[in-house]
Amino acid sequence: MTDNKQHVGEPDRSRVSSSEDHELRHFAKKHHISLLEARDLIAKHGNNRKALAAAAERLRCH
Repeated sequence: MTDNKQHVGEPDRSRVSSSEDHELRHFAKKHHISLLEARDLIAKHGNNRKALAAAAERLRCH
């Protein structure tokens, strides 16, 4: 089936889903944090990938 060109919007890759284990593991591994820390960041900062990356960097620096 082809894509519906009328359904346009922000790409899914700009968000991290805490309900998808593979996304959570990838994010945690990429930022050298634990799965629990990744879940906590999503709960605190939402699922925006850029905001989470910045928060993960701050977490690693402390």
